[in-house]
Amino acid sequence: MHTMHTTQHHHRSSSMLSGSLRRFAGGFCKTIVRHRSSAITMAAAADTKLRTLEEMRFDNTFVRELPGDKETSNSLRQVSDALYSRVQPTPTGTEPVTVAYSRDVAALLDLDPSECERPEFALIMSGAAPLPGSQPYAQCYGGHQFGSWAGQLGDGRAITLGEVVNSQGQRWELQLKGAGKTPYSRRADGRAVLRSSIREYVASEAMEALGVPTTRALCCIATGDGVHRDMFYNGNVRLEPGAVVCRVAPSFVRFGTFQLPVSRGGMQVGLVKLVADYVIRHHYPHLMEVPEGSERYAAWLREVVERTGRLAGLWQGLGFVHGVLNTDNMSILGLTIDYGPYGFMDSF
Repeated sequence: MHTMHTTQHHHRSSSMLSGSLRRFAGGFCKTIVRHRSSAITMAAAADTKLRTLEEMRFDNTFVRELPGDKETSNSLRQVSDALYSRVQPTPTGTEPVTVAYSRDVAALLDLDPSECERPEFALIMSGAAPLPGSQPYAQCYGGHQFGSWAGQLGDGRAITLGEVVNSQGQRWELQLKGAGKTPYSRRADGRAVLRSSIREYVASEAMEALGVPTTRALCCIATGDGVHRDMFYNGNVRLEPGAVVCRVAPSFVRFGTFQLPVSRGGMQVGLVKLVADYVIRHHYPHLMEVPEGSERYAAWLREVVERTGRLAGLWQGLGFVHGVLNTDNMSILGLTIDYGPYGFMDSF
């Protein structure tokens, strides 16, 4: 049983893939199968009650415990006094198709992999239909980009559906990349293309197989819609097939989540303590034994630095180049996050 599964519907969207992309995906799939047999995952899943899409257990602590945007319209704006904005995915009005899905990631969610073959799966994971129990939102954060402070950035084309808790008590956020505009989209369209979505889907699962901490990818969905993109930023805009990747991680909180309120100053700085306490409570629970206050925060900061340093060392060992290593793309959990123009060096 292969870790990464191409659905029986794939032939419907294969015409949208170039030969080079198919070779790219195929090569990485072989790497993953060699390094990580899904037989292990499925054997573990045999002792777990697998769930349907409707039975997935959500516990949405981020929106429940942290302050959100009081404005409810999905309009471009500066968002203050909040760590997220509630926003629904925007359907394309076309027929989505499941290009591929990961049985390993489905197992992390206690999701029966046969659910990924349902027609409803492509609708839900493309943002065209709601997932029961989800409470979609886009995060608010800032970041230093290429050496300069960029101010408010946020999830411009990523919408988190919520947090699924599996039978082992592990918490996994589901996030749709390319599911439409958010208050943080700036001048962009909130969409993603199939070309870059395949790259993110395959690379995130390959990095996991290679032992590198990373966000995961449950599936890649072709939306059936067209998206205009200038691939090489040379003025040659073309219409490309659209897609959505369902990214999975314990948390998508970034360095920039903390930077933005500090940069704004005043009462906004209080958000830093709120989100720091949240991250420690849910993702660094062992630090709850450290005395509350500066000692606990210092211990947490040390661990974040250590995780990030180990991650960079693993990247160097593989010749991996992130491509957009800005603070809005750096995970507070020490994960490889936001696969954009990444690459692997041939000689290093």
